Amino acid sequence: MPLNLQERILQAATELFYRQGIRATGVDTIVKMANTTKMSLYKYFPSKDDLILAFLRKRDADFNSWFIEQIDSRANTPNAKLLAIFDVIEEWIAIPEFRGCAFINAAAEFPIEGNPVHQISAEFYDNFRGYMTGLAQACGAKSPDILALQLSLLIEGAIVSEQMKRHSGSASYAKQAAMILIN
Repeated sequence: MPLNLQERILQAATELFYRQGIRATGVDTIVKMANTTKMSLYKYFPSKDDLILAFLRKRDADFNSWFIEQIDSRANTPNAKLLAIFDVIEEWIAIPEFRGCAFINAAAEFPIEGNPVHQISAEFYDNFRGYMTGLAQACGAKSPDILALQLSLLIEGAIVSEQMKRHSGSASYAKQAAMILIN
């Protein structure tokens, strides 16, 4: 199904923001890749900030549906799902196009907590921890919130570590630590 112009602009921005960084990507580059004009871009996205927020919202929705599908296809029990998270992360960070987590990268580019880009990035990880908290509760963890935070820290650390040094094995090491925490 062919993309409409708004979707084409968002797709181009998504690819460029993730590959090059948000601040490093200009509107001219986006319109060129989307094969459109600035007027058309601004018709759908009144500012670059609006386009950035749309990118992050799309990334959130796309990643979450993909991620949950991956977890559910690998594991049936809450305990197994918590561990499967690390397998999915390991496969994701191994792809050649991996450039880190879009939300960690965005938060680094927009470090002020009150900035909407930073807020959406923080919300992504709050929701991610919420998903893991639910699994931890279902496992009967004594402190599911704390376990979810600890696991999230392992995952975020593995992602950043892999971004800094490719093929570091960070996700595998994080999973080993997670098994200790979960048990």
